[in-house]
Amino acid sequence: MRRPAPITTLLVDVGGVLLTNGWDHHARRRAAKNFNLKWAAMEDRQGPSFAVHEEGRITLEEYLDRVIFYQKRSFTRVQFKRFMFAQSKPYPEMIEMFARLKVRYGLKIAVVSNEARELNAYRIRKFKLDGFVDSFISSCFVHIRKPDVDIFRLALDIAQAPARQIVYIDNTPMFVQIAEGLGIRSILHTDYRSTCAKLASFGLKNDG
Repeated sequence: MRRPAPITTLLVDVGGVLLTNGWDHHARRRAAKNFNLKWAAMEDRQGPSFAVHEEGRITLEEYLDRVIFYQKRSFTRVQFKRFMFAQSKPYPEMIEMFARLKVRYGLKIAVVSNEARELNAYRIRKFKLDGFVDSFISSCFVHIRKPDVDIFRLALDIAQAPARQIVYIDNTPMFVQIAEGLGIRSILHTDYRSTCAKLASFGLKNDG
């Protein structure tokens, strides 16, 4: 029986895999409570602006103008941005695992994520993701977002590896299914142990 091709490349999501989500509805609800904002009004204004913000088509300042500071507030932009950035927390076991696998197997690692530019830059720097990630296919850089299949095609082009030699790890079922539709072996991440076991089944054993 023909053996599967060895894995040379990992494509990895950030929010929900390496770190907590940066600015999801849970973080926004915490912000509404912390700053005494009306949640429904905040979400109404958030909807039309969120996608273009993540695609890098408006800046963080423009996003805040539309969603928060369209009227006078009792807090400053600096205070609000500090709160936004503070919502990001690492999953140390996951970060250490990918860094270890990269060294052990000589893997290329690329991030494929929906991230707004300023928050993306903060998360890369704060959690030293560039210490083991070779390239960042972030929506704010490439101006397309998951679930657009073109972001996955772009990842294949940048990785310069055949789909059969790539594993994609994400915690969103739809995104995993899209990657699998392109022939990329994929893992629906739910927790550290199960993802370790699935990577081991692809020949990438993590003994740490």
